[in-house]
Amino acid sequence: MANDLFSEFRHALRDMSEADLLAEIARPQKLLISSDHNGARALDVAYAPFDHVNLNADIVIVGLTPGRQQMRNALLEARRCLKAGFSDEAAKSAAKVFASFSGPMRTNLIAMLDSVGVNQALRLASTATLWGADANRVHFTSALRYPVFVDNENYSGAPSMLSTTFLRKQLMQWFAAEMAALPNAVFVPLGPKVTEAVEAAASHLGMSTARVLSGLPHPSGANAERIAFFLGRKKREDISAKVDANRLLSCRASLEAKIGSWG
Repeated sequence: MANDLFSEFRHALRDMSEADLLAEIARPQKLLISSDHNGARALDVAYAPFDHVNLNADIVIVGLTPGRQQMRNALLEARRCLKAGFSDEAAKSAAKVFASFSGPMRTNLIAMLDSVGVNQALRLASTATLWGADANRVHFTSALRYPVFVDNENYSGAPSMLSTTFLRKQLMQWFAAEMAALPNAVFVPLGPKVTEAVEAAASHLGMSTARVLSGLPHPSGANAERIAFFLGRKKREDISAKVDANRLLSCRASLEAKIGSWG
């Protein structure tokens, strides 16, 4: 089984006008990979060039699935590269840059990774360099590699990718193959739904979850209070009732123990 779909779509990407490509992003047809239904809800998987896998990566950051904005950026960059005469590998690699996390989410993620010692385990001054001088050591991916839409809206975790046969197939076909190719890397799933998916893929492959960093709060700005408590920037008596302090403390202790046990 081919490990990516770039060759199937490269001619369409190169030859479509920008207007046609933007129309495809709004409602995929030529870039549609597969469709199904979950009850009355339409499930679509569309192509975007998130195929590149950095086989030299020591750490893998795993999101849920590319959203429409990520899809747009990656497609337009791949199209630009192909028209400029880039090789397929160079075009795939350049397009994948747009999958990296930016803004406050990146800042929060770096702070949490450093706070539990991932930077020290990887012998980095800070994991911030994974977005700079040490970019060759990180792989950005998603549990569902190619963009998933529910009723033409970005997939946000429902229906469950583990209990929905159509979505579970996408997880195992693409993400599990990436995981198998990176058996010594550290996997950082972002959020509980992604954590469940990564752990399910590891179980499917017969791999240990010792290098899966389960329990980090999602780095989204919407999680600011949980992140602040996790980082020790907010005291227990100052947090609201919606923050489960005991769970966060337990997760932090588990993460520190796991990272401390790495050889």
